[in-house]
Amino acid sequence: MDRLRLTLLGAVAGVFCAVGVLHFAHADAPAHVPAYKDLDRFATAFARVRASYITQPDDFDLIEGAIDGMLTNLDAHSSYFDPQTYSEMLVQTEGNYGGIGLIVAVDGGIVKVVTPMQGAPAAKAGIKTGDILIAVDKTPMAGLDLDAVQGKLRGAAGTTIALTVKRPTTGLVFDVALKRAEVEVEPVTWKTVGDIGYLRIPAFNDHTAGGVEEGVKEMTAENPGIKGYIIDLRNNGGGLLDASVAVADDFLDGGEIVSTRGRNPQDETRYDAKPGDIINGLPLVVLINAGTASASEIFAGAVQDHGRAKILGTVSFGKGSVQTIIPLNGGDGGALHLTTARYYTPSGHSIQSLGIIPDITVQQPPKPGEDTVHIIREASLAHHLEAEDGMPTRAQGAVIKAEPDANEDDFQLRYAVDLLDTPPPPPPAVSENPVPRNHGKKTHG
Repeated sequence: MDRLRLTLLGAVAGVFCAVGVLHFAHADAPAHVPAYKDLDRFATAFARVRASYITQPDDFDLIEGAIDGMLTNLDAHSSYFDPQTYSEMLVQTEGNYGGIGLIVAVDGGIVKVVTPMQGAPAAKAGIKTGDILIAVDKTPMAGLDLDAVQGKLRGAAGTTIALTVKRPTTGLVFDVALKRAEVEVEPVTWKTVGDIGYLRIPAFNDHTAGGVEEGVKEMTAENPGIKGYIIDLRNNGGGLLDASVAVADDFLDGGEIVSTRGRNPQDETRYDAKPGDIINGLPLVVLINAGTASASEIFAGAVQDHGRAKILGTVSFGKGSVQTIIPLNGGDGGALHLTTARYYTPSGHSIQSLGIIPDITVQQPPKPGEDTVHIIREASLAHHLEAEDGMPTRAQGAVIKAEPDANEDDFQLRYAVDLLDTPPPPPPAVSENPVPRNHGKKTHG
């Protein structure tokens, strides 16, 4: 989930006070405003359920359900965090949390595994991308929203959890018992591949920029003759907007990184890069795939629009919306996870439901014995925001595939390494009468 911006917003009144406010608001409001009639209708329904349900319902639970239903029907990413989920979400973006290390998505009411985190309990137990979670501790997952699913998966480290899993490619349904562990928010990792520096960013959190800077410093010290760098954002589901901006700033020498635009024209925020490039202009390749989403798409879009990097891989997820987390009652009453804006790359391009189109489309073949899985993208999610009308998109080039007999551990990575190892072509000859630039064209650079 993305904690893109944190906005504090007052407190909510108690249940009975809230109902009273509804009535007063309706009484004082103009008769022609339909919303007040609907609020009065909600108050009537609330009172009727409290009075007539077969057992005495909990007032707090009724309000929780009403808030949750109000948000989840808005779009694919608006939701309500109950107090426990809100607390755990803050921990996830800042440190560790107890769980089994699964990144999941809800697609048409079905809970699907997007990525099992390397080294976490789920991955060690053999859970694979594309698997379907049928039940957790015998509780069916079908129809639950993402927050409810995550609430079932998380818990104190050392506690046990039982999953019922279906593997669509084989039809196999099986049970697996796991012990929750402290799942560390995935750190940046790095290595050198010959004369190429490689950085893997699995998520954007408070420590990501520091990890990238440390990795570049260490690899440069080990090999001062590095020719270029690869940043691997494959299956990076996003994270913090500020973290993504900070990493993009590390590689850009100026200009816009991203802008966000809300419902009102004045609700626009622009993030710009400061001078300084930590790799001093060396060539850069960024790897993406369908699991590259949100904050990682912000980074890829920024370096692509500025011509700072070649984007290599397959079309990204396509989540171009901004969610604001609005704590209720200081967080004691949970929080609203509300879609409040769209973000735009420096060229003014919204990738919502479209994704980042790679400069070089390279398809990753399945590993030996690995089954082809259904690809989930933003456009396939229920209630997703549609792409904006008239939004331009890049044309996708021919797909580069590995040879059928190639025994590649990571074809996309090897292709990126070969690309950086290849000497660039000589610069074109300068004409004696160069064509002047079109200075009338407005840019964001």
